[in-house]
Amino acid sequence: MKGIVFLGDKKLEIQDFDDPSPGPDDIIIEIKASGMCGSDLKFYRANSGPSSLGLGGDDKPVIAGHEPCGTIVEIGANVSKTNFQIDTRVMQHHYEGCGTCSHCSTGWQQLCVEGVKAVFGVTGHGAHAKYMKCPSSTLVPLRDDISFISGAAISCGTGTAWGALERLDLKASQTIAIFGMGPVGLSAVMLANKMGSKVIAIDINKKRLQRSIEFGADIILNPEESKDLLIDIKDLTKGLGVDASLDASSSPVARSIAVKCVKTWGKACFVGEGGDVTLDVSNDLLRRQVTVIGSWTFSKHGQAECADFVADKKLNVDKLFTHRWSLDQAEEAYKLFDKQSDGKGVIIP
Repeated sequence: MKGIVFLGDKKLEIQDFDDPSPGPDDIIIEIKASGMCGSDLKFYRANSGPSSLGLGGDDKPVIAGHEPCGTIVEIGANVSKTNFQIDTRVMQHHYEGCGTCSHCSTGWQQLCVEGVKAVFGVTGHGAHAKYMKCPSSTLVPLRDDISFISGAAISCGTGTAWGALERLDLKASQTIAIFGMGPVGLSAVMLANKMGSKVIAIDINKKRLQRSIEFGADIILNPEESKDLLIDIKDLTKGLGVDASLDASSSPVARSIAVKCVKTWGKACFVGEGGDVTLDVSNDLLRRQVTVIGSWTFSKHGQAECADFVADKKLNVDKLFTHRWSLDQAEEAYKLFDKQSDGKGVIIP
């Protein structure tokens, strides 16, 4: 089979691999949709070489793609046939841990006490290929009323937004400010809107900001068109501030405002990876009883809960995707995705 491999320096190759065979505890998925995630760009853009590409000390090529969705085509000898059968529709939680520690046993394999064995699409073969091998313990069933491409989004970006909103314990009566209208931010807008909250969407990209209205944003703000974004947010909330904020932009300025714009006893959640933020601890946090939360992806159980919410509320997650690509179009797909000017892309092997 063919698989997409990141080489770094904004280069990739479509390389030949043997079709995978399952070990006793593994399952082979035929990939129906493999989402393109913003975190893929870290490896796509990296200085070439195994360490910068996240491959540890192993210089072997690794198939990219950590938003897998498809159907089961082979099952290992030890896998329960009660839980998994041929043609079962599944998503994958793209981390493998020890399976028994306190974190793994509650679905948080990425926090494994023993250390993560594999991050599929980074240190283990991912989903930008026709087939993918993974432990049965990493699979999450996909309901028939959710499309494969929606399942791919839930497997990372949309699931990450869900995890953050769960950490915030967002209520229907509350107002939330969401910074950054990439796929995670737009997913958060859609989910928060359906939870009944009032949503203020914030971004400097006019195209993405306008799209947020389609996803349920009640108010949109462009910092480049504002004299003082913090004052604008306070004015929209009777001077009190929002109940909660979520930063999906990774911008230091946005992160700072995300904390400052919440009301007394408010909560601010950081989702965007990397970078830093500068705060006045006393005035921004202590003397307003503000809670700052870091939220990294989601648990396997959270992934299933997000999928159920999407299906039960009939959310059109498919509209996150503005581009669909074949494997052979990978180079064109990632060149466009690297601009981060449009919506989400998906590889259909």
